Amino acid sequence: MKRLLCRAAVLALSVCVGAQSAFGDVSLRIAYLRHERTHPPVLSNLSPIPDDLGIAGAELALKDSQTTGKFLGHSYELSVISVPPEGNVIPAALGVLAGSDLVLLDMPAPDVLAVADLPAAQAALLFNVTAPDDALRDTDCRGNLFHTLPSHAMRTDALMQFIMSKRWSDLALIQGAHPEDAAFAAALDRSAAKFGLKIGPRKTWTFDADMRRNAAQEVPLFTQDLGKYDLLLVADELGDFARYIPYNTWLPRPVAGSAALVPVAWDRVVEQWGAVQMQNRFHDQTGRDMHPEDYAAWAALRALAEAATRTGQSDPATLRSYLLSDAFQLAAFKGRPLSFRPWNGQLRQPIPLISGDAMVVQAPLPGFLHQRSELDTLGRDAPETTCKAFQ
Repeated sequence: MKRLLCRAAVLALSVCVGAQSAFGDVSLRIAYLRHERTHPPVLSNLSPIPDDLGIAGAELALKDSQTTGKFLGHSYELSVISVPPEGNVIPAALGVLAGSDLVLLDMPAPDVLAVADLPAAQAALLFNVTAPDDALRDTDCRGNLFHTLPSHAMRTDALMQFIMSKRWSDLALIQGAHPEDAAFAAALDRSAAKFGLKIGPRKTWTFDADMRRNAAQEVPLFTQDLGKYDLLLVADELGDFARYIPYNTWLPRPVAGSAALVPVAWDRVVEQWGAVQMQNRFHDQTGRDMHPEDYAAWAALRALAEAATRTGQSDPATLRSYLLSDAFQLAAFKGRPLSFRPWNGQLRQPIPLISGDAMVVQAPLPGFLHQRSELDTLGRDAPETTCKAFQ
């Protein structure tokens, strides 16, 4: 018996050593390239933008990946390059691509496309972690560009599923004056049409008064001529005025979109599926809560590490092929494994709908079925896409 146990131990050790040698010598040099933004002023200072937004998520993923990497003999490096708002991101991108072909992009959509179109980037693997623009996943998609932040369409589809479940058919809309607000409002319109709904009366927010003092007087008058509706949608992606709309409308109706009930990639109120452990680790690291951009950067780096672990390779072509395959799955604290859509590089993921200090529900909701994955009811599905770069 002792001799058999010894043989089993030797065999197990040889398998372990063999596995390490097969998957050893894998080194991932990952860069985080950020083009800093100058944000327009908003009415309230209650939600400041962290200086390490996005970067902190990538740093947490690096620590998570190094834990497994030590056992397998893999190494992961992360370098952060930040370009000031007035700076040109292209020279920085060329410098980054000279040393790394795995890059997380934190920048507006035009910059994302400019970097993705560089000749030096054609053999690289890029991850958009902060730009929600639908066009990046559709008409402006690029074959070397993946997306871990949900698109506008994914968030608004999640919201419309909830609206359908509540049978709210009469919808009104208040839209901000910024381009980001217009993009989110357009996504709301498309999602409403997708689910057989239509947004009725709408107004554009034009106030420059201090709503911290005047909301109770101004908002009822502003919303009085919207008529009757079941739900008031608000498109205010900069967080300027939306917080002053709930409970101040002329009609006592629920509010959703950019305030009250909000579809997000991630929030501190996501607590199920082991999320509390990650929330705590992130808070211990940064002293703040995890934002959607942090989660997207975390998911991008973890996806790369998972692909390297499973393939034992570090070259972008092999990693890209595996990420787009049916074999790839990312455990990401949302109750089901995440995967990439092979037609546009978007990370499939559930969308929490949050309100204040609680998650109300997570989309896709029960009853919204799909022949492949219910997650594909959120955002551009294969028959809807015009992206050709992944074919």
